[in-house]
Amino acid sequence: MAKNTFSSAFRKIDVDQYNEDNFKEDDGELGGTGPNENDVMVLLNQGKYIDALKAVINSSPLGSKNQHLKDQALNITLKVLLCIRVPQIEEAVQALTSDELDILMKYVYRGFENPTEGSSGHLLHWHEKIYGIGGVGCIIRVLSDTKRA
Repeated sequence: MAKNTFSSAFRKIDVDQYNEDNFKEDDGELGGTGPNENDVMVLLNQGKYIDALKAVINSSPLGSKNQHLKDQALNITLKVLLCIRVPQIEEAVQALTSDELDILMKYVYRGFENPTEGSSGHLLHWHEKIYGIGGVGCIIRVLSDTKRA
């Protein structure tokens, strides 16, 4: 016996919701509110460079759409990176987790975009040490991530 084919109830189902290739942009702001410059400067003056680096990385405003906040975070992060001497870079990088390495690599690449006097060579040392620990995967994750530093 034939079934009733005049029913249109099946047409009300949104089949695109089951497609895993649908791209949805994140609407909300993610990430921190930016590093507190006074706290970071206190840590730098006390010689706690690794703590200052972790504070800057963990409060980075990656998902923010406020470009001024991102630029401020970049300037503070570059201050911290340039305060750490080349022989201390490897120790600082080894103290970071994989996610923190990815964020740090984002700041290194952003520092390459707007070089200051003497920063490019120092950032190359940072890049070398981060690559030594994070490998190619760290670079790929940074280049393919939509949340920019």
